[in-house]
Amino acid sequence: MSRNNAAKHDQLPTQIRRQFSDRSNQRFLHSLPAFRVVSEIPEPLRTLLDKLDAQENSARSR
Repeated sequence: MSRNNAAKHDQLPTQIRRQFSDRSNQRFLHSLPAFRVVSEIPEPLRTLLDKLDAQENSARSR
């Protein structure tokens, strides 16, 4: 990574914090709808997730 890219990379967290603390951004973010976790997952998706879990578990046990 060049020195210039490293300097820009180091500034990124500061820029993100500055944007989150900006009043206009805060108003915008508060106006967005809240994200909610849905407790009910449709059965086809539940089946796929169960298959994925089984595959991950079998891959770990190898």
